[in-house]
Amino acid sequence: MDGVHDMGGMHGMGPIDPEENEPVFHGDWEKRMFALNNAVSALGVRNIDESRHARERMDPGKYLTSSYYEIWLDGLIRILSEKGLISEDELSGAVAPKPVTTPHKPAISGEDIPAMMEKGANYIRKTGKPARFKVKDVVRARNIHPAGHTRLPRYARGHTGEIVTDYGLHVFADSSAHGNEDPQHLYSVRFSSEALWGADGTPGDYVYVDLWDDHLEAAT
Repeated sequence: MDGVHDMGGMHGMGPIDPEENEPVFHGDWEKRMFALNNAVSALGVRNIDESRHARERMDPGKYLTSSYYEIWLDGLIRILSEKGLISEDELSGAVAPKPVTTPHKPAISGEDIPAMMEKGANYIRKTGKPARFKVKDVVRARNIHPAGHTRLPRYARGHTGEIVTDYGLHVFADSSAHGNEDPQHLYSVRFSSEALWGADGTPGDYVYVDLWDDHLEAAT
């Protein structure tokens, strides 16, 4: 979807001011937020793309004035509400928490967390759509404006690049965010900075964007 979260190539956001010796967490609540998110992941009630899409739907003004983990919290509340695991009344304390009826996997224990984090997740699939492109093909990123989730950044849409790697079949994030894996080929596409930014680009500088088959069309 087009939203404030898609900030690549946007102007007027001010300078980037890195924090020297920045800690991993700025407060204990951020540690709890990180733990809560991973605990919910273990339940299997939502996937990573659904989680991202939930954060993208945050109020734009609130998004721009929120910290990283505040955005995580907003998205987690939204997706758990939509999945029927919590309600606004429960969150506000107006009613006592009710038993969860949404089907889910068993809760994970603390001692199992390190193994879960080490394992990660695999989004490679053995079957799916046949590849429409190959390495060295010149392609154009489609100029689309979907209402749902998309991993095709606005700054690349309509611009031409070259496929440099075919990663094989992967879950299509745009569809996965809405409950359908739709596996298809994922590519690394190289765009020259001049193709993307025009006169503001630098000769010899390139941006590599990982894009799926449905994001691309043949450049003719």
